[in-house]
Amino acid sequence: MSFKRLDPQDFLISADSIVGGAWTGGSATLTSFNKSSAQEASDSGNYYLSVYQTAATDADSEVQFNIAFGDSAGSGSLLFDSNIEGKSPTSAIFGQFQNIVLGDENANFVFGGTTPVTQSIYAITIDRARFKGNLFPGTMTLTVGSGSVASNDTITLTDDSKAASSVSFNEAGRVFQLLSGSAGTITTNTITDANSNTYEAGYTPSGSYGLFLPDIGTIILNTSAFELPYASGGLGLDTNLASNTDGDNNNVLFNSINDSEAQSFTLNSQEALTSDFVFIRARNSEFNYSSNPSFISGSTGTVLYEDFINAPQTFITTVGLYNDNNELLAVAKLSKPLKKDFTKEALIRVKLDF
Repeated sequence: MSFKRLDPQDFLISADSIVGGAWTGGSATLTSFNKSSAQEASDSGNYYLSVYQTAATDADSEVQFNIAFGDSAGSGSLLFDSNIEGKSPTSAIFGQFQNIVLGDENANFVFGGTTPVTQSIYAITIDRARFKGNLFPGTMTLTVGSGSVASNDTITLTDDSKAASSVSFNEAGRVFQLLSGSAGTITTNTITDANSNTYEAGYTPSGSYGLFLPDIGTIILNTSAFELPYASGGLGLDTNLASNTDGDNNNVLFNSINDSEAQSFTLNSQEALTSDFVFIRARNSEFNYSSNPSFISGSTGTVLYEDFINAPQTFITTVGLYNDNNELLAVAKLSKPLKKDFTKEALIRVKLDF
C-alpha cells in the first residue's frame, strides 16, 4: 500500500440543483383533491385536514399537503375549556405558525406591507415526503375558487420570487409574497377599491394573498384578502370567525381549492446536491512497485522477481482516502485494474456526493 498527501488544488467542490415535481410520482401538477372522512373525524381533524391525490381508501393514496386554519383569538373552533376564552385548536395553530414563521408569539403577520386587523390565517403545509431540499420558487401556480356553485370566480396565485429585487428572510428562511399570477409571473392588472384607491398589480386592499416559505414547505394565506369581494381581488370566502364555534374552516379552503373551476396546483421541489471531486495523480515515477510482502524474501529481504527490479509494474484497483490519523474515510473502486509503470501517468477522479 502506497500513500500520497493531497494538495489543496486536488480538491474541487461543485453544487448542482435537482428539480422535480412536488407531487406523488414526480408530477408537477395536482388536479385531484381528496380527503379522508376518518382523518377529518379524528382528533387531528380539529387541527388540520389532509389532502390526497386519490381517494383516501386507495392503496396508492398518499398525503400531498395539509390544510389548517389559525386565528389569534381562537375564533372558528370550540374552546378547550369554556371558562378560558381564546384557547382553542385555531389559537394553537396560529401560535404554532407564529413561532415557526415569525419567531415571536407577540408578532403579527404582515402581508405585502399590510397588517390585517383580524389576525387569522390559512396554512398549506406540503407533506415532507413530497419535496426534496425545499420547494422551488417561481414554479408555483395555485388556482382557487369561491367554492360556491353560485359563482365561477377564480384566482391564480404564485410567488413573487422572479420579480423581487431582493430576497427577504425570517425565522423560516426565505419568504416571498403570494400574488395573483402564475409560474412566477405576476399579473399586470391593478385593483381599484370603492374609494378609488389603486393597488399594485397582484396585490389587494388587504395586502398580498399570503407568504410563500419554500425552505419549510409552507404557504401562509391571508384570510382578509380572500374575504374581499371578487372586484377587490378576493373571492368572498366565507370564513367563520365566530367564538367557541366549530367553523369548519379547513373545509372552506379545501372547497375553494377543489372548486370545479379551479382544481389545479402546480409546484416543483429542488435539491442542492453537493459533490466533492478529489483528483488523485499518479506520476510516472510513483506507484510502480508493489508493497505486497510476497515479492520480498523473508530471510534476506531481497526482491524475489528480477522483472520487478528491471521493469516494475503494478495494477491500481482501489483508491483509499485517509485523514492525518491514518483513518480510512472513503474508498473508491476502479471499474477495472489500471496498469501502471514508469512509462505511464494516471489521473483518477473520485466523486463524493453528500
